Amino acid sequence: MKDKLVIITGATSGIGKETARGLVRQGAHVVIVGRNPAKAEAAAEELRREGPGPVDNLLADFSSLEQTRGLAAQILEKYPRIDVLMSNAGVYRMRRKVTVDGYEETFAVNHLAPYLLINLLLDRLRASAPARIVVTGSDAHQGAQLDFDDLMLKKHYGHWRAYSRSKLANIMFTYALARRVDGSGVTANVVHPGFVASNLGSGNGIPVGPFMMALRPFVLSPEAGARTSIWVASSPELDGANGMYFSNSKIVSRANREHRSNHFSYDKDLQEQLWDESAKLVGLS
Repeated sequence: MKDKLVIITGATSGIGKETARGLVRQGAHVVIVGRNPAKAEAAAEELRREGPGPVDNLLADFSSLEQTRGLAAQILEKYPRIDVLMSNAGVYRMRRKVTVDGYEETFAVNHLAPYLLINLLLDRLRASAPARIVVTGSDAHQGAQLDFDDLMLKKHYGHWRAYSRSKLANIMFTYALARRVDGSGVTANVVHPGFVASNLGSGNGIPVGPFMMALRPFVLSPEAGARTSIWVASSPELDGANGMYFSNSKIVSRANREHRSNHFSYDKDLQEQLWDESAKLVGLS
């Protein structure tokens, strides 16, 4: 990974920061993206001490499509090539919140913002080929299916329903993206890092720490959770791998390396419906 340019969203803590740490140690030039200026600079300073790869930091709040567009513009201005783009930012909201754009926040941050950012950077990725897109998914999607009449969950909001549907959307988007980049030298894959102790539940206004403490015996550390992301971003073994879903439990042998997402996620008509609806929501032609 020496001198390769890697952009990681949601990289000021948790899986994102540990993924950045692993790639910096391999010599990659890592750009971390966060929404809090102090946290982003502190994380960048910490990672710079890891070396040998350099570390930059950029700011964007993915609950705003305007800020997501601004982030894409900054990246295109500052970096002539992108070798790896890792979409890792995400939220888990106990109560329904609406973004400045009027969208349900979990769906907006976890799916719409990455959809917009990746599409805005896609030409640069193609020009940088071989390049990789890695999207952080979750097995939380396994029992989910999308209701296109109520994507914003105005009728029946539930925090788990919102999160699981957003993760299903991540996976369906990645599969549709993989078809679009096939043969271009760009690959798009999705990873399930495992059940990881992270800051995903921050910002809810209610204490989630005791809940996570109770589950500690069953969860992975961020360092362990980042292993799959690092592997999919950097392993020469995965050159050309495209449109696949990788899980932490499936990286031991090459024969079993790919994990299966739920059966709804493989429906190409639903993938295309999600793609078209997402384009309308974020204002892409």
